[in-house]
Amino acid sequence: ALFAIQSKGTGMVAKFFGPITAVWFLVMGGIGLVHIFDDLSILAAFNPLHAFQFMSEEGFAGVVVLGAVFLTVTGAEALYADLGHFGRRPIQWAWFVLVFPALTLNYLGQGAMVLSHPEAMSDPFYLMFPQWALVPVIILATCATIIASQAVITGAFSLVRQAIHLGYLPRMQILFTSETNTGQIFLPGVNTLLLVGVIALVLGFESSDALATAYGISVTGAMVVTTLMAFEFVRLRWRWPRVLATLVLAPLLLLEFVFLGANLLKIHDGGWVPVMMAIGFTVVMWTWKRGAAILFEKTRRIDVPLQTFIPMVEKKSDHAPVSVPGVAIFLTGDPQTAPAALLHNIKHNHVLHAKNVILTIITVNKPRVSIEDRYRVEKLSERFTVIELRFGFMQSHNVAQSLAYLRKTGFKFDIMSTSFYLGRRKLVPDAASGMPM
Repeated sequence: ALFAIQSKGTGMVAKFFGPITAVWFLVMGGIGLVHIFDDLSILAAFNPLHAFQFMSEEGFAGVVVLGAVFLTVTGAEALYADLGHFGRRPIQWAWFVLVFPALTLNYLGQGAMVLSHPEAMSDPFYLMFPQWALVPVIILATCATIIASQAVITGAFSLVRQAIHLGYLPRMQILFTSETNTGQIFLPGVNTLLLVGVIALVLGFESSDALATAYGISVTGAMVVTTLMAFEFVRLRWRWPRVLATLVLAPLLLLEFVFLGANLLKIHDGGWVPVMMAIGFTVVMWTWKRGAAILFEKTRRIDVPLQTFIPMVEKKSDHAPVSVPGVAIFLTGDPQTAPAALLHNIKHNHVLHAKNVILTIITVNKPRVSIEDRYRVEKLSERFTVIELRFGFMQSHNVAQSLAYLRKTGFKFDIMSTSFYLGRRKLVPDAASGMPM
């Protein structure tokens, strides 16, 4: 059901999930605050010296314990992935005003309860609640668990979209679900892939305890990668000196490596699954990026700028292409170069239409573009015209309707005598291409 409602948009989902989540954190924080008074010595947990003392005294056993309790700090990594959906300010407010205080109070309350009632160690969270509140809390916890999955789903949409924009993944269908926030998107293909993946993991691991190992490794790995990327970001974008960036981020990276090492101890117990998935995704992304770069380099060598191409084909000579009546519209993503379909039409058919339109479609960063502001027409010569159609991210690209309106502005053509050309590349494996076969 959660995957089925994704097409409705994050805004609609948040209206329903938001209040439930707020109640959940208020309940956790409230019950934790009550039980802190069971043993106020729990407040000594704020002293980091206890952590160093524990690790120094317990040694390897302390590392194992870190791996077991790591899930208490997971979830924060999803905040970064959801920035595109909600923006920085809402996430900052939600984290610092509600989520972080509630979690801190709850963990302190659990610790105080265990200190005062050691027998509660078996299940301190639910034992904090009175008997009459158990059923409502379990229902609320179940709802919160489902809602927590929403953060991962929306985060996946954002990350895949960013990977597409960076050229690491092929283009996919992206549907915008909000007219006010371009970050609220829905990717049907990713949604289906996540659904299949979730079902496979549930059937494979069978229990949440078994799945916790895989989750711990994936989260700690994501944290390490994020810190390494942050190091490059502050150096290259913020122009921090290497020494300053190292001093600020090295302690965080060291702590994350400790957690990662603790979780890697359980790699044989299901932890290999996220590792293999990460390797698989990395290979796919590297292959696409590398292949796209090779393809771009090869096509760049044969691309002909329009400003050079037009005088060549319009020049009267014995080898000039035969002029045929009608209009030819060539769809292309680069209006500065002659489309491949146009070049092949001249090469194989030896003809050139009386009117040739180089048509480019652009999606702008606003929900809708009025029909009057949709066009940019540039006449390059008597036979060549460049037309740019601009659509909002909430609009479908209705080219026929837009061209029909364009006729009213003075651009005359008969749709019945107009030919549309769209080039398509066919990739053929080649041992000398630079890609592994």
